[in-house]
This record gives sequence, C-alpha cells and structure tokens, in this order.
Amino acid sequence: MSEERFTHIRLIEAILFATAEPVSEAALAQRLPEGADVRSLVEELKGLYANRGVHLVESDGKWAFRTAPDLGSRLQIERQISRKLSRAAIETLAVIAYHQPVTRAEIEEIRGVALSRGTLEVLMEAGWVEPKGHRRTAGRPATWRTTAAFLDQFGLESVADLPGIEELKAAGLLDARPALSALGASAAAAGRRSEDAGEDGEDEDEDSVLNEPAAEEGPDETSSRAGGDRPTTAEEEPEEGAKAAQAALGWTV
Repeated sequence: MSEERFTHIRLIEAILFATAEPVSEAALAQRLPEGADVRSLVEELKGLYANRGVHLVESDGKWAFRTAPDLGSRLQIERQISRKLSRAAIETLAVIAYHQPVTRAEIEEIRGVALSRGTLEVLMEAGWVEPKGHRRTAGRPATWRTTAAFLDQFGLESVADLPGIEELKAAGLLDARPALSALGASAAAAGRRSEDAGEDGEDEDEDSVLNEPAAEEGPDETSSRAGGDRPTTAEEEPEEGAKAAQAALGWTV
C-alpha cells in the first residue's frame, strides 16, 4: 500500500469517526483528491475493521461505524426506575389481594368508582397481578389475582399471610366500622342535618355530626355513593373508602 493511499484511508476513517450521521461516498469524495477511488478505499477500510470491536457498515448508500454484532448484548445498560403507584393503583391492588379472583366490575363496585384505563396494566407491568381466567357468568368477564412476584415483593409466603381486619384495626389503620357503613352513617347524618336546618331555621353544630363538612359547601358525592349509585368518573374517590382500601394493604410502595 502506497503512502498516499494509506493517507486517504486514514482521512476516510477520521471523517467517519467525527461525523454523527452516516456519510455518503459523494461526501467522502469531496474531502479526497479528485479522481480518488472512494469505493475501493472504503472497502479496504472495511476489511481492516472486520475483526475489531466496531465494524464499517453500509446502509442506504452511506457508511458508518457500528458496534460489532456479537458485542452488542454486552454493552446494554439496564437501569431501574422507581415509580410511585397512584392511590387508585394501590387500592386496586388491595382489592385484588383480598378478594381474588375478582373481576373488573367487582373491583369498581368495591372501590365505588370506575376503574381508570391503564390501572390494571400498570400492576401487570409491575408483575403483581395477572388474569386468572373467566367467570362463568354472563359475558364471561376476566378475573384477576396476585402473582408470586407480589408475595415476594411484600415478604409473604402466601395470601393467607395478609393482615386481617382485626389486625388492621388494632394497628389503627382501619376505622372500627366498615368503610361503607361509615359512609352510610355520614350520609344519613348529613341528610338529617339538612332537614333539621330547614325546620328550625338554623344548622346543627358541625362537630355533632361526625365532624363532616357542612351540606351547603357543595353536593355530597359520598352520599350518593353510599346510596348505591355508582359514579362514572375514574378518579373521584370517597375519602373514607380510600383510607380503608389503602389501609387494607398497609404497605408503602
């Protein structure tokens, strides 16, 4: 190989390393003396890198250095990204853990709100829930259950090791009354207060009715939920119901 040819190959090599995008032969020719055989020079440079960590490859008439195919898997970088679950996801996970196998409709009925799109997908992506099969009822809805990864994540041998109601109450994580009963009592009390205010011309003291907010502050969404009407929005969640469902797990995720 003549010194001039060797210089031309080195120049092509430098251009390809210095350029972020693949380079066409026409662009390389502009940097070389007129009449230089660019194709021959590039092919020779390709041969020099045949057994190296990077290879000279052609794509769509352009040339670029790329990692050798057999080394690509060794250069992959895996990063763990921690994402905090939303309150809706935590409640859904709690419902599945304690009521499995459970359908989507049953999850919505227990939580009192419609299950937003993507909540189950997030839990599936985490590897904590999976479809179990289909309920033998009209429409054959899919049922959901927790996985072995769920047990491993929370240090459980089986779902039987989940804390019971009495344990949660003893730890102060649950109201002494069931969540729905608490909501029903709140709604009934709010209704009585409104009636008494209309008859007597004055409101009862707020502290006398379970410390609930006054009725005139706005429509009481939890009252309609306690009455049996299922709301249709995905994220308007009853405060007491949310606390109870989160307490059912008692974990920080």
